[in-house]
Amino acid sequence: MYSTHVSSFNSIPFPPSKSKNQTHPKILHPKLCNSTPKMSLNNNPNTNLIKTITKLLWGSSLPPQLLISTVRSTWSSTWQLMMSQLAPSDPTGSYTRPTSQFRLNFKSPPKKQLHLYVGLPCPWAHRTLIVLALKGLEDSIPVSIASPGIDGSWEFRILPDPDKEKLVPCLDKANRCKTLREVYNLTRGGYSGRSTVPMLWDVENKEVVCNESYDIIEFFNSGLNRIAGNPELDLSPPALKDEIKKWNDIIYPNVNNGVYRCGFAQSQEAYDKAAEGLFKTLEMLEDHLGESRYLCGEVLTLADVCLFTTLIRFDVVYNVLFKCTKKKLIEFPNLHGYLRDIYQTPKVAETCNMGQIMEGYYKILFPLNPGGINPIMPSGCEDEVLSKPHNRDSSSLGAKVVQHSVS
Repeated sequence: MYSTHVSSFNSIPFPPSKSKNQTHPKILHPKLCNSTPKMSLNNNPNTNLIKTITKLLWGSSLPPQLLISTVRSTWSSTWQLMMSQLAPSDPTGSYTRPTSQFRLNFKSPPKKQLHLYVGLPCPWAHRTLIVLALKGLEDSIPVSIASPGIDGSWEFRILPDPDKEKLVPCLDKANRCKTLREVYNLTRGGYSGRSTVPMLWDVENKEVVCNESYDIIEFFNSGLNRIAGNPELDLSPPALKDEIKKWNDIIYPNVNNGVYRCGFAQSQEAYDKAAEGLFKTLEMLEDHLGESRYLCGEVLTLADVCLFTTLIRFDVVYNVLFKCTKKKLIEFPNLHGYLRDIYQTPKVAETCNMGQIMEGYYKILFPLNPGGINPIMPSGCEDEVLSKPHNRDSSSLGAKVVQHSVS
């Protein structure tokens, strides 16, 4: 789950917009006539004071070694403290994902009015949006989209987005709360745990139904066919359940959670182990998808949905921010073609707001990106590239297999 722990130390607020009536002082110095005002940390009085003091102490030279070592030691200790809150780890420094506290009771599934809470950066929440769309449940289950707030919690606010066809953050449509934590606290008896997305909410009883993503997508797939617009679609057919489980058991620890185990590793040993498992699994998937359109053959399944939401974030976030640097996804021809294939499935692209995904990682995860600088989107992650022909129909894949065997 994507939690308030993952959102801690996050968010740098958007700079306030300038008033149209704001006036600027007249520039008198001739050398400044052609200069352009810059919005930067250089305009911060505290920063200017620090610069003045350091210049007096050691001029243009580097700071003394004692100062460098002291600052480095202090930052290292502070980083360890922040990471322990952001991403709990075991004694080896390996990230240990907390378990979901609200699981769905499939023997007695909810039948009342439901509401889905998600956050666009979160790959776990993204799963639920995709299955909701593919099953045609958008009109039956309203969705409230939260965005990471300045205090690290999920909050509800309207954010403008130039791409009108994508999902964007909004207000809380079910409870009119300002934060997701407030929604969780509406539960009878209160709540003091992690306020994670996705979260399925019982509108009438004001109770959390579930905050485990896989429970939710299984429920959307088979438990709501009476109200689904596309009830004939089955992303987990009985004949493939064992195979889907087999793939999930491989993909979840090594890829879905594997990228987090790389990014949140708190020791070199933990990182090396996670990176090895991640890329070994990606290489195996690359070989498999050279002969199979989807993980389980010619049918899109829940296993593909779970893999897709990690892959769509790989080059744009995990390769850079989470140090998954051995290879980019675009360097895996079959995996990147598979990614484009699913992206081009009707309704899927609309759930992928790449701008919000980047904001949700680079601007939020302060211990991993203290400057909060949002890099340029890799060209392979742009819609024009993801919309290029994937050539992954049966005949194309069959031709690849024949060429491979001949060579």
